Amino acid sequence: MTLSESDASTIVSVQELQARTGPHQVQLESWTSCAPFERLLHMEIIEAADGQATLRMPFLIQYAQGAALMHGGALMSLADTALVMAIKSILPPHTHFVTVHAKADFLRAVTQGIVTARAQLATPLRRKISGEARVFNEADEEVLRFEAIFVIPGEARDEQA
Repeated sequence: MTLSESDASTIVSVQELQARTGPHQVQLESWTSCAPFERLLHMEIIEAADGQATLRMPFLIQYAQGAALMHGGALMSLADTALVMAIKSILPPHTHFVTVHAKADFLRAVTQGIVTARAQLATPLRRKISGEARVFNEADEEVLRFEAIFVIPGEARDEQA
């Protein structure tokens, strides 16, 4: 196997990788600001209030899959984060919640531009919160429909179906 100079410069030892794997601590600017992963994907929070949120992100070459389309995981990350910000808009700061179910329907491919996610929460049921996010391309065509259920740990274990 032959490595290019750029490939060789990105190789790190197992020990170096293990030193980078955590545990990590994250300090957010505010309760509804982007975390490191969201910043890595260049997500921008347009709005998050009253159980709704709008986020957008560019389709950079780093987010392409082998056919030069935007990777589905990147689209799902945007949709999931939009729902998270919608949830954060109604919960007190530092409330812990986790995703327990997610479903995505891919409706059309993204080949360029900026995608926008619009999230809306359903009525929360005690410690269980569900919602839907829709992702749109620059022509405002729906490219992804995403549904998820989140749970606030504790008595929520009894509510999981």
